[in-house]
Amino acid sequence: MVAAAAVRFGQLVVDDETLYWVEARPDEGGRSVIVRRTSDGRIADVTPPPANVRSRVHEYGGAAFVVSEATVYYAEFADQRLYRLRPGGAPEPITPAGDWFYADGCIDRQRRRLVCVREDHTVPGREAVTTLVSVPLEGSGSPGQIVASGHDFFSSPRLSPDGSRLAWIAWRHPQMPWDGTELWIGELAADGTLTRSRTVAGGDSEAILQPVWSPDGVLYVASDRSGWWNLYRVAPSGLEAVHPMAAEFARPPWQIGTSTWAFVGPSRVVAAVAERGRWRLVGIDLTTGALERLTESVEPGESLTAMAGRAVVVGGNAVTPDAVVRVDLTGGVADIIRGPAVAPVPPEFLSQPDAIEFPTGGGLSAHAFHYPPRNPDFTAPAGERPPLVVMAHGGPTAATHARFNLEIQYWTSRGFAVADVNYGGSSGYGRAYRQRLAGQWGVVDVMDCVNAAKFLVAQGEADEHRLAIRGRSAGGYTTLATLAFHPGVFRAGASYYGVADLELLLQDTHKFESRYLETLVGRYPADRDRYRARSPIEHVDRLSCPVVFFQGLEDRVVPPNQARMMADALRAKGLPVALVEFPGEQHGFRKAENIATCLEAERAFYASVFGFAPPAPAVGPTLDAPSCD
Repeated sequence: MVAAAAVRFGQLVVDDETLYWVEARPDEGGRSVIVRRTSDGRIADVTPPPANVRSRVHEYGGAAFVVSEATVYYAEFADQRLYRLRPGGAPEPITPAGDWFYADGCIDRQRRRLVCVREDHTVPGREAVTTLVSVPLEGSGSPGQIVASGHDFFSSPRLSPDGSRLAWIAWRHPQMPWDGTELWIGELAADGTLTRSRTVAGGDSEAILQPVWSPDGVLYVASDRSGWWNLYRVAPSGLEAVHPMAAEFARPPWQIGTSTWAFVGPSRVVAAVAERGRWRLVGIDLTTGALERLTESVEPGESLTAMAGRAVVVGGNAVTPDAVVRVDLTGGVADIIRGPAVAPVPPEFLSQPDAIEFPTGGGLSAHAFHYPPRNPDFTAPAGERPPLVVMAHGGPTAATHARFNLEIQYWTSRGFAVADVNYGGSSGYGRAYRQRLAGQWGVVDVMDCVNAAKFLVAQGEADEHRLAIRGRSAGGYTTLATLAFHPGVFRAGASYYGVADLELLLQDTHKFESRYLETLVGRYPADRDRYRARSPIEHVDRLSCPVVFFQGLEDRVVPPNQARMMADALRAKGLPVALVEFPGEQHGFRKAENIATCLEAERAFYASVFGFAPPAPAVGPTLDAPSCD
């Protein structure tokens, strides 16, 4: 069920009255498919097998397709070329074969071209060169004509309604797009060349995201200049706040094309807004600045659009999986257009998240969602407290959420409590909270995970002798760092493609994150001692508990040698360890059988450590007499 529910919905696009979105399907080997819903309610796949609609720009991709007049233009994962798919036709490449990656396009109908982000990987050994380019819609055999260049990164090219201006976001190393970006606007000549390009707002200490033109040609953006990502209007005198509040109207763009607000008319927008880490849907009158709540039944996720008086979001709630949901803007009624093909879980099995705030280092507090164990068929022995799984999310500048997560319910229905931690550095709590990790990765996140566990133990919600910690990617690093730097707190750990050696990560990762560690840890090589001090591989002698590793063999973000080095070092020390590798998987597992295997293997691992006997898994690591002593 977890594997089936792992279908991911994303990138909502409206063309006329037709809605399009992407589905990443584990039961098709992780293939991403464009799906269409017409105005009469018919739903059908647009891209035929084996097409896989997925970009590798910034390695994490996103915004892999655009639609104009029922014709779809998309990036194919297999070769990263742009393809055109006319109604009733077959995919046709419009860019040549080669090492160019494309994403985040907008259609310039006047000039019959697509303007998009391009990464040029054609020179071996050179960092990829990112630019904005134009590609003829009919295809010309050209990899694209450069429209804008000169920055390390570009995103969000957006054409004004009359086609006379282009807005975009740009930034340079070592900034990440949630640290500091620049908003640019240029005038477009008849031949499509940019003139009078200028910086409108932004800089190293202001993160501007998601430029969107209103129907009458006014540009709006999200900026965190106040300490919160709020909406602003671009005026001749500068940025004007639409509705100032201590809340977030944007998310860190780990994937290109993240969308949190959209126009539903010249003077009204629908938006997702986060307060204390919880997201809700609101409407804002741009004339008066008035804000109204639209519905409490759906918590929006990373993609939002609007059409015909309705908002369309990818989202869910605490008991309903993420789906493509349509929300009426007058009555707030929400109905599901498309959801995962999984049987509903009886509500008596579902653990409800409780948002907790707990004390942590430096006299501060941090946040988490606590899920107590729940299964109507079982009652714990009198006086016994449950084992606890602490979850550290990836990123690290990302966040966990309180929407339905069947993977969490997998654990709570088996007697585990779960603490899903939004440690300092997470998004959804303002810029100051997000910046707690500046120079402190491996310190703040680790302390917050430790203190979340200790808080729940003190509250009587967990057994201090049966604590485990797990995480993916950056969360895998936090897992390993916690076990190394605070031995004795947790009795087991599970690292999914986690970082073990910060120096090695710095030398062997992709462009988007190649300078990220300068903000999180320090400058290299000047701060090399700090890198070594924060790397779990350098402190294996302090580890005293069993660890299980899960690793994709085609991972370019955190290469497989990180997990292998760590597993070898632990084996040499004599600790029980398991390493489960998956051919064909990258940074994040997409295949249904691998998702299921991981859960079964991890549960079998905890069974060995904590001394209980679950039903035998189909696949799982074996450990010889593991011990937490």
